[in-house]
Amino acid sequence: MNKEELWETVLAQIQFKISKANFATWFKNTEIINKEGEKILISVPNAFSKEWLEQKYNKFILKTLHDLDRGIREIKYVIGENKKKEASIQNNISSAVIADQLDFEEFKINKATNLNPRYTFENFVVGPFNEIAHAAAWAISKEPGVVYNPLFIYGGVGLGKTHLIQAVGNKITENCADKKIKYSSAEKFISGIVNSIKNHSIESFKEEYQKIDVLIIDDIQFLAGKEKTQEEFFHLFNSLYEKNKQIILSSDRLPKAIPSLEERLRSRFEGGMIADIGIPDYETRLAILKTKTKQKGVNLSDEILEYIAFSIQNNIREIEGALNRIIAYKRLNNKTVTLESVKSLLKKIIKTPRKIVTPSQLIKLVAQFYDLKEEDLFTSSRRKEVVKPRQIAMYLLRKDLKNSYPTIGRKLGGKDHTTVIYGCEKITEELGENESLVEEIRLIRQRIHSG
Repeated sequence: MNKEELWETVLAQIQFKISKANFATWFKNTEIINKEGEKILISVPNAFSKEWLEQKYNKFILKTLHDLDRGIREIKYVIGENKKKEASIQNNISSAVIADQLDFEEFKINKATNLNPRYTFENFVVGPFNEIAHAAAWAISKEPGVVYNPLFIYGGVGLGKTHLIQAVGNKITENCADKKIKYSSAEKFISGIVNSIKNHSIESFKEEYQKIDVLIIDDIQFLAGKEKTQEEFFHLFNSLYEKNKQIILSSDRLPKAIPSLEERLRSRFEGGMIADIGIPDYETRLAILKTKTKQKGVNLSDEILEYIAFSIQNNIREIEGALNRIIAYKRLNNKTVTLESVKSLLKKIIKTPRKIVTPSQLIKLVAQFYDLKEEDLFTSSRRKEVVKPRQIAMYLLRKDLKNSYPTIGRKLGGKDHTTVIYGCEKITEELGENESLVEEIRLIRQRIHSG
């Protein structure tokens, strides 16, 4: 494929992984301008985009490009010539640049703990969807290592898990200056293990983590399938736990639903407090917006806040992204923001009507959730780790997309309609008995409808 087709394919995959607000902010006006051997040159519109793509998205972009063209091993981002300025509000490049700057101002990480100081209990909005998780986190901040150890918080993307677990760390830092706290994403932890093995420094890596009083790991589900990392984390977990050190974990699913996770780790994760964060209701979304505007020192009418709260329902991060775009526009134009200008500004972000999901997209999402390849769902494999996701795909195709049994059979590799009926009935029956399955399907549906 040529460079235009290659980049369009990459953007399509990226758009499937991140919110529309982030996609519109960081990937607008980007393109592949050249390929020099193993290096791809990507044009970006400004310095903010260049820095953000290099720091936040480079690994994913490189992997996606490499999957499409095995010869690609390096990316270089260059600031391109100014594009034609578009008149419409939502495409105002200057506005996007200011929005970028707003985001960078908020990411001042504490180098000792890796915590972001802006994540506090004071600016975390509590509602029915997260009150149990919040109560557990608050209790831990008062007595780390004494209550709820480990704390395992799970929920969909963009609902506040990272905010809450970092708020615990920041509160403990405030109350107990002598406590050694470490926050890390699972991906960084895995990378640390891999690099220390490569550099023959695994013992010093482990010794450093042994000194920690409060260990916070985000997105722990990424340990799935990483056998060496799981082994090291298991020993670290045991060592810290035996010394009454606090362990806090977050995931996008329950421990039971994490594929390729060793049973001994699953057992440890389930041995403490498990709390979920769900989708906020309208009142809570409105409260979040009011808190954010106060925090950012900007006044917007109730009419505008109510419009955003009603229109963006599944993702707090997306709500904040929309708000940042409005603030950027307000600062750029130095005038009162109207509801009409907000509607125009957020036209590409707000999903109205709800996104239409195709059977292929649904099957792909189910496979991704269970860390499988789509082809696995089309086979006749009787392995438990394949059978269950396949039956869940059948159930959702029937219940959510109203596909007929024969159609579902054809979509899943030519299965007989009786097999589909059995699969749907099996999941329906288990939903009445298995709370973990209910949560898994809720999280999958949330991914389906969050775009």
